[in-house]
Formats: sequence, structure tokens, C-alpha cells
Amino acid sequence: MARMKFICDAERCIECNGCVTACKNEHEVPWGVNRRRVVTINDGVPGERSMSVACMHCSDAPCMAVCPVDCFYRTDEGVVLHDKDLCIGCGYCFYACPFGAPQFPQAGAFGLRGKMDKCTFCAGGPEANSSEEEFRKYGRNRLAEGKLPLCAEVCSTKALLGGDADVLADIYRQRVLTRGKGAEIWGWSTAYGKPDAPAAPAPSAGGKS
Repeated sequence: MARMKFICDAERCIECNGCVTACKNEHEVPWGVNRRRVVTINDGVPGERSMSVACMHCSDAPCMAVCPVDCFYRTDEGVVLHDKDLCIGCGYCFYACPFGAPQFPQAGAFGLRGKMDKCTFCAGGPEANSSEEEFRKYGRNRLAEGKLPLCAEVCSTKALLGGDADVLADIYRQRVLTRGKGAEIWGWSTAYGKPDAPAAPAPSAGGKS
């Protein structure tokens, strides 16, 4: 059984926000909620990079651990979904998630929380596949149609990839090798640095010995 994951190649992302727009349009995401967003690291300085971020469908999801009503569940493909009928809008998942994936539509003068919304990996929810009720709550179920998430499919530079984790790892590994880093990108020296070269002996004060 495939384990579905996302990966974003920061060397390829051009911050076009096509993935963000595609997600909102495909699922008719309400105003004020972004299931996917593009963040910039080291903005305005050398080494600046951009990445597309959403729910990463963690194997050990912290949102599942903290939810007091157990509204989260994991599918056979490893996609982390939630049941909006159980969600009480407490916000615990938002504080636990390292990616800021859970979103809460703001309503009222004091920003009262509604039902939590997040990326579903285009896998819908607990309702019947491709039903009107499922689309209303969670958006389109592309996985049930044999398709991958639209955000990854529309990425013009293929920076954002979605699919089987093993396949994505092979693709990224090949990209790294092609960029000239070599197999050592996975090795000891990358993680801990190369050992220091032995220092040359200092010349004697008297010249020739």
C-alpha cells in the first residue's frame, strides 16, 4: 500500500502561488482559509528560498495526539483526515502542528473559531466518495478518481510533488545527484562536516636545521 506524502523542492519553487490558487479553486475553500501557502525563507538576503507548505500528513501526527474529541483519522494510504461533525473548534491542533496547517474560518467581531479546515491531500472526508455532502465539507475527492492532488499537478516547475513517498524519495534523490552534490549528500560529511586537515608543522626560527 502506497504512503501518500508531499515534498517541496526549494531549489525549484518560484513563488508563483499557482498551487495556492489551484487548491482554493478546486475545493471552493472559504474566504480567509488557505489550505496551502507559500512561505519565504531568508527573505531578501542571499540564499533566499521559497516553499509550498500545507498539511504534511505526518506518520506520527501531533494534531491527532492532542485532539480532545479524536476527530482525526488516518486512511490506508497514510492521509491524515478529520471529521468536521466531531470537531469542536478548540484550536489545539493548530498549536500542535509545526506547519500551521489547521485553519479556522474567522466569524464575528471577536474572531470566533468555526470548524477546523485543512489540506485533505484531495482525499475528501468520511462521507461517501464524491458525494455532495463530502464536497461541501472537504472539497473534491481526487484520490477516489485515481488522480493526485491538484496543487502538485499544476506546479509549473515540479517543485511540489505529491504521491507515493518511496517514489518521491527516488525522484528527489536523483535531482540531488544531478545537481552535482553526488551521493555524499546523504553521507557523513554532509551531516557533520569533513575532518580537519592536520596542521602543517611550523618552520623553525633558525631557518635550516
